[in-house]
Amino acid sequence: MNLSDPSPIRTTIPLPAGFRANDVLAFHRRDSEQLAEQVTEQRIRKGLFWDGVPACLTLVFASASAAVELAVDGPMPQGSSARLEQMVRRMLGLTQPVEAFEVALADHPQLGPVIARNRGLRVPQTATPFEALTWAVTGQQISVSAAVSVRRRFILAAGAAHSSGLWCVPDARRVAQTGAAALQGAGLSRTKAATLRAVSEEVVAGRLALEDPLADTSAEAIGEQLNAVKGIGPWTVSYALMRGFGWMDGSLHGDVAVRRNLQALLETPEKPTEAETRAWLEPFSPWRALVAAHLWGLQSTAGY
Repeated sequence: MNLSDPSPIRTTIPLPAGFRANDVLAFHRRDSEQLAEQVTEQRIRKGLFWDGVPACLTLVFASASAAVELAVDGPMPQGSSARLEQMVRRMLGLTQPVEAFEVALADHPQLGPVIARNRGLRVPQTATPFEALTWAVTGQQISVSAAVSVRRRFILAAGAAHSSGLWCVPDARRVAQTGAAALQGAGLSRTKAATLRAVSEEVVAGRLALEDPLADTSAEAIGEQLNAVKGIGPWTVSYALMRGFGWMDGSLHGDVAVRRNLQALLETPEKPTEAETRAWLEPFSPWRALVAAHLWGLQSTAGY
């Protein structure tokens, strides 16, 4: 690995008119104890691993731009500047086809008014696809608040602290090196711990591209690989690909909040079944995940 000067990398990313910085801030504000993410007004500080080394990412939002800084506890690998800009653009949802989506569905009888109220809505992203998968597996069949608590303990069990004091969200290598007992002690079930370790080992072995957001492998191909892992189902795959790769065509028909808010939107006496929700979402391909995000937005986009 070629290394360069250890000084922080700094860059500025232009933002489109009407960019909804508060959605991004809310997504990273989920943990009130701010173990790995600290959010103050228009600033986010996030602990992560950069090529296996603890790092701190700082984003500061202004009206038309975001100032970006990455500080690594060690020499900065060459090529980090381009990788950083690509990662942050994806994290902010700037690669998502929001404009085309809004134009295409502006006249839809049910969704048109919803989209108009939440114009410019994007799905905030995790720093890496692997982080999105850990969040998806952690959140299976438990409440958001419970998932946040388990995630905090998972970070303490498998992560490491950056010199700033922020804890870094574990990468695949750290999880693969963490024993199953430690993961279960953090609140993960036996099945979830085994799932995360199995995926981590595939990533470390180079058979699954979940750490590099610039991976050439298509989201659909990665989804097929994930579906083959015990403990991972369609909801987990769609959620992880949405939050990690910015793939906007995942069908989140199994999501409880999507079904509950679809019931409110359609004004039906009963909550739609998963099959009914899937059938309703199907015509909106390739934007089904964006539709789900707007359904979440009927209440809040922060917690999902």
